[in-house]
Amino acid sequence: MRRRTKSLREKCALWAAFMAAGLHSTAQDGLAGINEADQKVRSYFEPGTNLMYAVGAILGLIGAVKVYQKWNSGDQDTGKVAAAWFGSCIFLVVVATVIKSFFGV
Repeated sequence: MRRRTKSLREKCALWAAFMAAGLHSTAQDGLAGINEADQKVRSYFEPGTNLMYAVGAILGLIGAVKVYQKWNSGDQDTGKVAAAWFGSCIFLVVVATVIKSFFGV
């Protein structure tokens, strides 16, 4: 006896049904994973920006001491060193603020 073969249309419809069922079930797990990752990353923003502010404050204190030492010793490049230390502190504060506003945290 001859086996009955399915037509191409039936095979495609069956394949599409399996794919749709598989994609639907995995899409829900993917969305849950993405949402969980989003929440975890957002939970690190506040401590991260506070850490950047703290590092900026420490750099400001170290820079103030270095500039004071150069100023008392009469070095000619005191202004350049002061601008570099002050600029690094401003950079840290601006980066922390921009990150918070960019990501809407």
